[in-house]
Amino acid sequence: MLWENMIIGRKPLTLRVAVVGSGPAGSCAAETLAKAGIETYLFERKLDNAKPCGGAIPLCMVSEFDLPPEIIDRRVRKMKMISPSNREVDINLINQDEYIGMCRREVLDGFLRNRAAKLGANLINATVHKVDIPGNNSDPYTIHYVDHSGEGVQGVTKTLKVDLIVGADGANSRIAKDMDAGDYNYAIAFQERIRLPQDKMDYYNDLAEMYVGDDVSTDFYAWVFPKYDHVAVGTGTMHINKASIKQLQAGIRARASEKLAGGTIIKVEAHPIPEHPRPRRVVGRIALVGDAAGYVTKSSGEGIYFAAKSGRMCAEAIVEAANGGARIPTEADLKVYLKRWDKKYGLTYKVLDILQSVFYRSDATREAFVEMCDDLDVQKLTFDSYLYKTVVPANPITQLKITAKTIGSLIRGNALAP
Repeated sequence: MLWENMIIGRKPLTLRVAVVGSGPAGSCAAETLAKAGIETYLFERKLDNAKPCGGAIPLCMVSEFDLPPEIIDRRVRKMKMISPSNREVDINLINQDEYIGMCRREVLDGFLRNRAAKLGANLINATVHKVDIPGNNSDPYTIHYVDHSGEGVQGVTKTLKVDLIVGADGANSRIAKDMDAGDYNYAIAFQERIRLPQDKMDYYNDLAEMYVGDDVSTDFYAWVFPKYDHVAVGTGTMHINKASIKQLQAGIRARASEKLAGGTIIKVEAHPIPEHPRPRRVVGRIALVGDAAGYVTKSSGEGIYFAAKSGRMCAEAIVEAANGGARIPTEADLKVYLKRWDKKYGLTYKVLDILQSVFYRSDATREAFVEMCDDLDVQKLTFDSYLYKTVVPANPITQLKITAKTIGSLIRGNALAP
């Protein structure tokens, strides 16, 4: 017998799921669960949260997650790759219907969260502090949280008993700690939002820039991405001491100084970014999704689409196993989500991991990388992979050409030297 049968006023045999965190991962999980009629509680500590993030989303996400046009600030169709020596390579989308969407996280996250709530998820403005883990496979988890929805500054301490938990609470996940998911390496994204004079903003109308070099990031890249009425200028690095981050941010500001002249900083942001999946993403009846699970790609640092997709895939596995809410899914049921995830995206993560280790390790390899991006075959393969979220197989002849050009770029840049 399910534990909740004994609670007065509670519908018998009704599964109860808590989703902690309402970014793209949590909101998409909650939406899928609520649509299926499962009793869903969506926790969010800060309803106006604006996660520091480049905010780029692939074209496939717009249709797949039914995002309205007003969510997209800019439709970027031109990318400029800038090497350590300031060599610029222009990469333009040829198909008029294709673009990279640029959005503000406070707008995107708010839309997804509100949609989940409208579909039936119970949105709770609260900070989750602790989860009590049951000693068997059927008793409930107890979530301890402070409810911020009232007028009191301190909030009200409460508890909620649930059958399953989806941890979508980011890189510093409380849920991951309580379920002993294990640690992972992480990088730091640091970003300034800068409002530019109109003529400077016009330059970035449909253009995004990526800079590489030891001066802007020793192990990643820096960016200038256009938003609604400003640009996001930032860098990412695994060297997480404050002095290093400030130095690298000064580097990107210097490299892009002419284009940013006259700009005013309107916000400064920083946030951890996971470098690889956690050792354990499902423990008992708790599953991790999004940044909490470590689903940010190497090389590109992209995480929004993968967060939303992981939340949806996890929730779909729960719905399938729940038998209309009459059955509590097991750890084995939740691991079905992991098997599907790894099968669908495992190769993508491996390829991007290799690319980062090869091309981001020195300025010589970064010069080779930018040179390689000047090739139309490489551009098409890269954009197809990004826009539609697959490692697109080129035909054998094209693949051989790309391989030869890659090796040639590395040799010319003396990047193969130990």
